[in-house]
Amino acid sequence: MQYNFDEIIDRQHTNALNTDGFRGYIFHDFAGKKVFPFKDDEFIRMWVADMEFAMCPDIIQAIKDRADRKIIGYSQVFEADFYEAFNAWNQRMYGWTYPKQEICFSLGIIPALYTLVDLLLSDHECAIIHTPAYGYFQHAIDERHKHAIHTKLRCDDQGHWTIDFDDLEKAAANPFAKLLIWCNPHNPTGRVWTEEELQHVANIVKKYNLWIISDEIHCDILRQGVRHIPMAKIMPDYEKLIVCTSASKCFNMAGLMFSEIMIRSQKLRRLYVASTNSYAMNINPLSTAAHTAAYQHGGPWLDQLKTYLDGNFQLVKDMLAQHLPKIVFTIPEATYLAWINMNPYLQDVPNITEFMANQAGVLLEGGDDLFVGNAKGYIRLNLAMPRAIVQKGLERIIQAVHDHTKH
Repeated sequence: MQYNFDEIIDRQHTNALNTDGFRGYIFHDFAGKKVFPFKDDEFIRMWVADMEFAMCPDIIQAIKDRADRKIIGYSQVFEADFYEAFNAWNQRMYGWTYPKQEICFSLGIIPALYTLVDLLLSDHECAIIHTPAYGYFQHAIDERHKHAIHTKLRCDDQGHWTIDFDDLEKAAANPFAKLLIWCNPHNPTGRVWTEEELQHVANIVKKYNLWIISDEIHCDILRQGVRHIPMAKIMPDYEKLIVCTSASKCFNMAGLMFSEIMIRSQKLRRLYVASTNSYAMNINPLSTAAHTAAYQHGGPWLDQLKTYLDGNFQLVKDMLAQHLPKIVFTIPEATYLAWINMNPYLQDVPNITEFMANQAGVLLEGGDDLFVGNAKGYIRLNLAMPRAIVQKGLERIIQAVHDHTKH
């Protein structure tokens, strides 16, 4: 079956954060008073990390079939079919499976992260975060009144990001460091860490007896030919490992609020279940049906999605090379997010998000405020949308940059 990723779907007035919630989320304009040169429905939306693509038809059908059972009552994951589908997917994709007893659930990885940070860190202990970072890593620490140690990723002249292992070890050696919040594939840079890099990180974690939370939600959204290695495979016997995954990102169903949280430590697992039982262990049965269908039947859809995204990334690379040649853009190994250094042209712009909204009519995210640090002058573009929209968004961005540099 061929899937139509060129289809443009109207999401207005569906209570979607992407269309109806951007004012509050990006601009803190909850009253809707902020005035732009563009109407709300005229913006090209390249910001929040969900897709403009229709869900896989097999998933839609599974949701309909479950609704046809006529009762949506209190539910948990009792049936074996979900666990079997989840582990069959992991075995097929990554050569790894997770013991059933270690698999817990959450409304999402971020809610789980908030809980786990609270359970693992005392008021004086610290979590280590690589920057730039997904903003909610820092938010979870701040909201729980804990502390963070930042270690910067390095970027070379070709736009390739690497780990500063000396700085990571320095952070790990801090007597108050207790947890590494790890991200693979990395958001926002899109790096898929190699086996050698993962082993080096694992050695540091073991040396300093740290807990490690490995957020692997982007692991299925790879460029064709790229391979993801689960941290659990690198650290098969390390008890202080937590791995977080979900099919929600790659199959565009984040609104179903469902993630797998694998916790090796029996003690921590019991604490986690006790802490979340009131809201997260009762699972939306439509979510279970959808995720089971994704793992059982979603392979062909995902493969075609990856090929389509490869084309979108190549389009961005080609357009930047032609029209903004000072920008060095390396296609990321994973995610559907382009991480682009705009400093060669917009170094004097204090807020690129505001600039692009006002001058280009493009909604995007970027900078240190949203990505914790080590991100000044960078933008993150969501490319999970029909190619015609990607091209239109890039054309607007390029024109806005050209207009700015004329002055």
